[in-house]
Amino acid sequence: MSIWWSLHLRRDAASVPLARRFLLGTMESAGVDPDVSFDLSLALSEACANAVEHGGEHDGTSDGTGKDRDAWEDPSATASGQYRVTAYLDGEKCRIEVADSGPGFSTRGGPHTSKRRSGNGLPDPQYASYPPVTAEEGRGLCLIEQLADHVHFGNRPGCAGAVVSFDKVLKWRKDALLMVS
Repeated sequence: MSIWWSLHLRRDAASVPLARRFLLGTMESAGVDPDVSFDLSLALSEACANAVEHGGEHDGTSDGTGKDRDAWEDPSATASGQYRVTAYLDGEKCRIEVADSGPGFSTRGGPHTSKRRSGNGLPDPQYASYPPVTAEEGRGLCLIEQLADHVHFGNRPGCAGAVVSFDKVLKWRKDALLMVS
C-alpha cells in the first residue's frame, strides 16, 4: 500500500505551514516515526519557503511607483502565482517534490544531486556554499541536503521553474498502518 498526494498552492507565506501540516498529518496517520516526520516536514518547509520567495516569474513591468512589479503579486496571476508540492509514501521511503514557475537554478554545472555517502552520513559536495554566519538567509538548500537521504535540485524540463526533490528512508511505529508487508 502507498499514499501519494499533490497540492497546488498559492505563493503566499501562509501556504508553507499548510503544506507542512498536510505532510505531518499524512505521516502521523500512516504511522511514520516522529523523528523522520520532523526531518521531512522541516525540509518541506524550507523547499516551500524557497518557492514562495523565489518561485515567480518577474515580468519587469513597473507599477508606476518606480519599483518593478512581480507577476506573482497580482492575485489573478496563474502559473507564476502558484507552486506544486507532491509527496509519495511507500513501504520504504518518502519522496517529496516542490516545483515552481520562477527563473529556476543557475544552469552552470547542470542539475545537482546529492546522496548520503556511507560511513560519514554526509552528502556529496554541496549544491550551495554555506552562507556567512551572519547572513539572515541562504541556508535552506543546505538544510534540505542535511535532512534528506537523496536530494535533486534542477529545472523543470521545457519551461521555467525550479524543482527540488528529496527522499528519505522511512522508519515506522509498531502500530503503523502502511508498513511493508
